[in-house]
Amino acid sequence: MNAKKLATFAGIALVLFFVIARPGEAAGFVDNIISALRDAAEAVITFVSSVFS
Repeated sequence: MNAKKLATFAGIALVLFFVIARPGEAAGFVDNIISALRDAAEAVITFVSSVFS
């Protein structure tokens, strides 16, 4: 088994453990990531709108 495959398996196992052991914290973490991505997308949209207006 190569290192990339082993690292992928370990990462998936860690995520599953975190979701099963602490679902509330996992949901909060995902919510934070989604909020950050939304904020970044809104910033890009504002920038592009400012450039083309």
